Amino acid sequence: MGSAPTPSPAAGSGLQSNMASMLCYIPICLIGLIIAIVFLVMDPYNKNKTVRFNAFQSIFLHVALIAIGIAWQIFVGIMVAMTHGFAVLLFPLGLLLGLGIFVLMLYMCFQAYNGKEVKLPVIGDLAAKQA
Repeated sequence: MGSAPTPSPAAGSGLQSNMASMLCYIPICLIGLIIAIVFLVMDPYNKNKTVRFNAFQSIFLHVALIAIGIAWQIFVGIMVAMTHGFAVLLFPLGLLLGLGIFVLMLYMCFQAYNGKEVKLPVIGDLAAKQA
């Protein structure tokens, strides 16, 4: 008995550009950053201007958020040392900052999925030049 031939993948199969763009902003740890880098390397996504823009903007956003996170931790550490622990009151402000970042990433996911290009201040212009 012969075996049935395996079907070949359909032409153009893969993620649509809106789904690929959305995945660049996944707000779970640094998964969005890793996905954005992968899309900049993988064909056919690295040739799609929309995906490239969102990938670069996501990378720049993640780098900025990492820098802000480091600066925040240094600031809190200094305040705790200077105020002998009274700066622990900054903890709720840190939680609020984290929630704001999470909401921003969800908003960017939603807009990218709907095919809308949202340019973030400063970062958006840098990403547009790279795309």
